[in-house]
Amino acid sequence: MRAVRTEAELGFYLARGPRGFVVHMNVCEENLRAVRKVTLEVLAAAGVDLETAESARLVASELIGNAVRACGHWTPVVVEVEQDATGIWVKVHDPNPARLPVRSATAPDHPNAESGRGLWLLDALAPGWDVALTPIGKQVRCLLPSPETVRVGIL
Repeated sequence: MRAVRTEAELGFYLARGPRGFVVHMNVCEENLRAVRKVTLEVLAAAGVDLETAESARLVASELIGNAVRACGHWTPVVVEVEQDATGIWVKVHDPNPARLPVRSATAPDHPNAESGRGLWLLDALAPGWDVALTPIGKQVRCLLPSPETVRVGIL
């Protein structure tokens, strides 16, 4: 496996910051693996606990998967993961404003549920996630609240 890239490559551009990163990429299995890896590395370096970093990685993976379902493989997306005082922000921007995330009417634990579990997962890990339409598509934004903000009732 290649090391996480830190400069432009075909279909992948990563910019790291002290509390997160932004990556512009075309979605493929290799780039998704790189985003998962860098999510854990950058958040751990910022002092985020492993459980929260794993949750952010899971949310990013789900949002990227939703972008693929909405737009197709090799879709250009922008993924942002950043820690602030309220928690971890995970944002995925894709070019299709018409295909919005929609929850399945079937409960995720129902035996007939074939898909749609990801949005229930977002509800559990990032309550209050939303979608913003932009001039070039849509951005799904999730906040994984930090334990401190939940404990003191900031949210």
